[in-house]
Amino acid sequence: MRDISFSPLTALDVGPPHQIDFVADAGFALTGLRLHPATTGGPAYPLPLSSAALRETQDRLQARGIQVLDIEVLLIDAQTDVHAFLPCIEAGAALGASRLGVNGEDPELDRFTEKFARLCDLAKPYGMEVDLEFMVWRPIRNLQTAEKMVRAAGRDNGKILIDTLHLARSGGKLSDLQALDPKLIGLMQICDAPLAGPLPHETNAILAEARTGRLPPLEGELPLLDWVRAVPPSTPISVEVPMGASPRFADALKRVRHIRKAGERCLQMAQ
Repeated sequence: MRDISFSPLTALDVGPPHQIDFVADAGFALTGLRLHPATTGGPAYPLPLSSAALRETQDRLQARGIQVLDIEVLLIDAQTDVHAFLPCIEAGAALGASRLGVNGEDPELDRFTEKFARLCDLAKPYGMEVDLEFMVWRPIRNLQTAEKMVRAAGRDNGKILIDTLHLARSGGKLSDLQALDPKLIGLMQICDAPLAGPLPHETNAILAEARTGRLPPLEGELPLLDWVRAVPPSTPISVEVPMGASPRFADALKRVRHIRKAGERCLQMAQ
């Protein structure tokens, strides 16, 4: 069975270098790192190339046997100069990451596509694939729009990030995954949720569910097993399960360890 990765939103208050020990203690062998904020002023943990924090993170990765899968979140809006992401790409490469996660906040989709293509070109010399995530509250709101953008960009390292909550809330179906060219699929982030979510106009509720209200895999009603089976077996999988405080778990480590076990059980059952 493939290794499952830790997605930083699952415990966003834990950042590198301490995050490496945290995910290792939770039983992960792979992790993502949030080096760039997903929203203006949002939490992130930049690691400049010459910084002591980057060197300490590298040392902890080696000591604990952890690999970095992906770097997030590069947010492209109308004002973005993608060359400003180069330090983040360089830091990710120094840490061994192979993927970059991208969100789109530019309503002018042709302009976004051009910038996404340029970002793919910047990442290619570092051996990185660039995963475009769709979210129902952003201009790239569903799988079909993400596919259109990635195809229009025309870069072989441009891929689609499939988050199972966003797939569900944007009306995605198993048939949509089955119809998608497997070559376009990048990272898959899994979590669970009730089938019925907030109504389309309930933006605050949609955001709250996405950022603090998810469920561990197989503890909700989404057809996760079918969705996991619909992507190539080589697709990298991470668990992204931000949850509110719960009496089920004594502390964050126990919660994240439970999430890891739930994710592994999901992958095992999907084989």
